[in-house]
Amino acid sequence: MHQRETDVPPAGRVDAATEAFVTHRNLLFTVAYEMLGSAADAEDALQDTWLRWADVDLDTVRDRRAYLVRMATRQALVRLRTLGRRKESYVGPWLPEPLLTAPDVAEDVELADSVSMAMLLVLETLAPTERAVFVLREVFGLDYEEIADALGKSRAAVRQITHRARTHVAARRPRTEVSAAETGAALEAFRAAAETGDLQGLLDVLAPDVVFLGDGGGLAQAALEPIVGAGQVAELAAGLSRFGVASLRPVRVNGCPALVLRLDGRVDTVLAARVDDGLITGLYAVRNPEKLSRMDTEMVLCR
Repeated sequence: MHQRETDVPPAGRVDAATEAFVTHRNLLFTVAYEMLGSAADAEDALQDTWLRWADVDLDTVRDRRAYLVRMATRQALVRLRTLGRRKESYVGPWLPEPLLTAPDVAEDVELADSVSMAMLLVLETLAPTERAVFVLREVFGLDYEEIADALGKSRAAVRQITHRARTHVAARRPRTEVSAAETGAALEAFRAAAETGDLQGLLDVLAPDVVFLGDGGGLAQAALEPIVGAGQVAELAAGLSRFGVASLRPVRVNGCPALVLRLDGRVDTVLAARVDDGLITGLYAVRNPEKLSRMDTEMVLCR
């Protein structure tokens, strides 16, 4: 069956759709990534968004940016529920996929905080709809009407969900605002102590109730349960010295200071941290090779 000529969109309309999508692509990726914690799933959500966007009558769209954000949100929400089922059978702790980020991400303090590994782990504790509402409202500043339209909820319901999500996150995020310099200093002290196997140096920078999470995904060796307590985490970190952690180098991951361990030239581990009152309260080691493929290319995130 031959396609009728009227079924083919005019070239100008295709170009306009493409231009709008490309213009806002980094924003759409950031929205999807914050909702999913997975760059691979965020890319899939964007692909689904594009396929739907290409069929939209642009003459009916008043605000293309807002329309695209709503579409990307819906696609990410579908994937978030699927991702939740996948995590149930994941081997060991699940950590967000780390991204090597451009310097300008760190300059936007609110954005850097919202995509930090620590915050993404807090967002993991929200229900899918709560996470979507929190991200759209608190990070991207959408009004209640826009969020209600995106999620098929009433404005009143969105307000209630926002309050619930905000309270939930506030109870779990770092107690005080932590600067990038403070996080970087704590990680540098950790790196220096780990490099020499200095147990006392590690204990000095680790909070007594520090939690270490390792994500190997069944594809790389990692602890299958959280390791809790400064003593146990310090012993684990001191053992890194046998790998020659001079190759443990500072980088910017998800807009925040982090460390990358390379073995034989390849990225073996990305180590991010949560810092409270100058001490490391959380260490997050991503070793699953499927989550490290983007660590050689800077990603552009934006609001």
